[in-house]
Amino acid sequence: MDKRYFSNKLAKWYEINKRQLPWRETSDPYRIWLSEIILQQTRVAQGLPYYLRFIERFPTVGQLAAAPEREVLRLWQGLGYYSRARNLHGCAREIVGNHASQFPRTFEKLRELKGIGDYTAAAIASICFGQPVAVVDGNVYRVLSRVFGIDADISSPAGKKAFAALANELVSPDSPSVHNQAIMEFGALHCTPRNPGCGNCVFADSCFASERGMQLELPVKTRQKPARARYFYYIVVRKGSSLLMGPRAGKDIWQGLYDFALIETPRRLGEANVLAEVNRRINAEVQPGKVTISQPYKHILTHQRIFSRFIVVEAGADFRGPDSSLKFYTPKKIAALPKPALISRFLEDYNFL
Repeated sequence: MDKRYFSNKLAKWYEINKRQLPWRETSDPYRIWLSEIILQQTRVAQGLPYYLRFIERFPTVGQLAAAPEREVLRLWQGLGYYSRARNLHGCAREIVGNHASQFPRTFEKLRELKGIGDYTAAAIASICFGQPVAVVDGNVYRVLSRVFGIDADISSPAGKKAFAALANELVSPDSPSVHNQAIMEFGALHCTPRNPGCGNCVFADSCFASERGMQLELPVKTRQKPARARYFYYIVVRKGSSLLMGPRAGKDIWQGLYDFALIETPRRLGEANVLAEVNRRINAEVQPGKVTISQPYKHILTHQRIFSRFIVVEAGADFRGPDSSLKFYTPKKIAALPKPALISRFLEDYNFL
């Protein structure tokens, strides 16, 4: 297929079918960058309210850079993949400190910034600065593999390289912004994973997959390893209406977010064993009638399944916290803390907020 034909077809489809989204009404690199970071592994419907809140709270990259990390994490709460929020904040500080608050204008320089990979750098460079460099994401893999019949494994380095090469051959040198947004939108709305609109597709007469009934076979992707199971038992120490909480440290999930004292086990525990572990953790003698054990909670992450329960314990007058990093917070302060969605669900279910 002629590459100009492909790009022109996409552009015409996009002009008629594109969604009206706030980041499409601007070429401001700050807003384009913010939207791309938020929409990584996030559906538009879910990401849009976050984008609007961030723009309202931080209208400029300088205001985002000046904010404390805790506030950025709190605003991000519920989106998951919190390393994106930390990278967003770090990148803003880098742009302010090293680039006089101006985004670099080339793909290569953008790629050097914290948390900006090939896809985001290409999006900013093409949409904001007219650089003819292609975006390649899941939508692009799907469209190109089906239309051109490419069976290279998109999870392999060789496959990624092959798709990037084709995408960059096809990108329009005259209007890379429209081309990139069009192919992403086409994959998101029309050439969808399960029910593509092949009956009224602009490539109906030239699509490899459609002609051979291979839509669900392309793109090719090696199966991921099954998600591992983790068992969390949270000790919720209560003193009046205040709860004992602290920030998560280390390189594990939810770094920097606030939760409770935690016992993690390789398998589920019975109630007697849970209480024994709680007593050991907080160096106390908690009796069965003196605690509340929550219903089971299940929380699904990309590569992990977390099964958790919350054990609510009333703090005695001589209580000493199990960890110096934990402090008692009032409901008002807890509401302002950045927390994993799992913790927020528990707090709401048990009326702690």
